[in-house]
Amino acid sequence: MKYKVITITREFGSGGRTIGRELADKLGYKFYDYELVKKAAEESGMAEEYVKDHGEDANGRSLLSFMWNNAGGSISDLLYIAQRKVINQLADEGNCVIVGRCADYILKDRDDVFNVFIYADEDFKEKRIVEKYGERPDSPKKRVEDKDKRRIAYYKYYTGRKWGDAKNYQLSINSGEVGVDKVVLTILNLL
Repeated sequence: MKYKVITITREFGSGGRTIGRELADKLGYKFYDYELVKKAAEESGMAEEYVKDHGEDANGRSLLSFMWNNAGGSISDLLYIAQRKVINQLADEGNCVIVGRCADYILKDRDDVFNVFIYADEDFKEKRIVEKYGERPDSPKKRVEDKDKRRIAYYKYYTGRKWGDAKNYQLSINSGEVGVDKVVLTILNLL
């Protein structure tokens, strides 16, 4: 197969992580999402929990961030550099599905990468996050808005591109309309 790496960029609640995992299983590819967080934590020397919570933030506001900023960079930049290095290493190893973390942009110059953007309508996403992650003090609508707002800012900051712009992907697909299982089959058929 021409494509050794599939990147999944997704709206929160669209099922992108599930789609990525099922796709990897069906292809016999490695799957990187939280595993990428662990590898980025090792690379950067930061705590895994910090990377998980802040790995898609466009700026940092901690004391450590302040000190790093005064040295010529931000903690977010340091983390992005570590994630970029890990993503490139994983792509070099081949046959993998990578979720998020600007992987589509980081790997844009490779011809063995298939980039997918998964989106859905608000009702589908809100219902899905409650089913998957449970009720929280914030409304499902606010949770979706906050998470996607962070992803949009992060993507724009590190890529200069508009997050979700169809020109950046070989496929943009509405998982709420098509269904998560059919999205997986559609990607497999395209590949």
